[in-house]
Amino acid sequence: MKFVDEASIRVVAGTGGAGCVSFRREKFVPRGGPDGGNGGSGGSVFLTGTRGLNTLVDFRYHRVWQAPGGRPGSGSRRTGASGADCRIPIPLGTLVFEESSGEYLGEVTRDGEHLLVARGGRGGLGNTHFKSSIRQAPRQSTPGQAGEERKLRLELRLLADVGLLGMPNAGKSSLLQALSEARPKVADYPFTTLIPQLGWVQREEGTGFLMADIPGLIAGAAEGRGLGIRFLKHLSRTRLLFHVVDLSAGEPGELMRRITEIEAELTRYDPGLASRPIWLVLNKTDLLPSAEVVHRLGRLAAIDPRGPRPLFPVSALTGEGLEELVTQACRISNAPTETTPASRVKPG
Repeated sequence: MKFVDEASIRVVAGTGGAGCVSFRREKFVPRGGPDGGNGGSGGSVFLTGTRGLNTLVDFRYHRVWQAPGGRPGSGSRRTGASGADCRIPIPLGTLVFEESSGEYLGEVTRDGEHLLVARGGRGGLGNTHFKSSIRQAPRQSTPGQAGEERKLRLELRLLADVGLLGMPNAGKSSLLQALSEARPKVADYPFTTLIPQLGWVQREEGTGFLMADIPGLIAGAAEGRGLGIRFLKHLSRTRLLFHVVDLSAGEPGELMRRITEIEAELTRYDPGLASRPIWLVLNKTDLLPSAEVVHRLGRLAAIDPRGPRPLFPVSALTGEGLEELVTQACRISNAPTETTPASRVKPG
């Protein structure tokens, strides 16, 4: 399925039904009086969080969503039927904005959560409503109110606890595949990942976390080079970032230059995102002798401008070091929080 993370749609709520002008006409009831019922309310439009969806591609082809209107009232004080609500399924993590003003309307982060985006019109009043001691035979009613109509901009930001970043071909997709049931494309050339990928990392105790992989970053990403800058927003909800580095791709000084370069792009994009915990996951240790791995770890720790931070030598190919990485990540991703619900919801 094609991955689409932005879309524009028009939502139209239903119009309320008109009120009825009617008078009671029955045998042996000479003064029946008014009995016109009210119109039914128009249906409202809701956005509904739906687990299992991870793209807005459907909105490229279905751009107008309309709820049915209410039925008019009738005699015998019968109220018209209300229009059914229109419930639009959207992926978890979707932000909603008014397209013309840019006003933020809300977001949907839980399965089954509803967000009202267009309220249906109220039904009109029948002539029964206007009866009084001095107006015993009113012939007045009101039409139903029009439903709200809005143009919306939807923006999907994937819900994940841990985000993967790094240069192309650093082994991010291999790491995601080794730790989860996700099956991203893995190949020996840059930019094999063209769209964000999600994977659930399961623990034996029943806990776990969601991990998101985005296309690799390159120098100049903040100015639009490469693919990763477009998808960096999908890391905005993460608590922890894994900076995946190919430990075999150069000497420690060259590796740290690349690490600093990528993290500078992150800072230019969003300083708040760059201030989150960033662990160095040094991949492809299977390509180096053990003594060389230890040497490079020591040198990287000594010259890291961010100061002391966790370093994890791993091999996505052999599984070496992955257990320790996941154990430490679970301590952060499963800690209580008000803002990141992803770790409490396993995808369907």
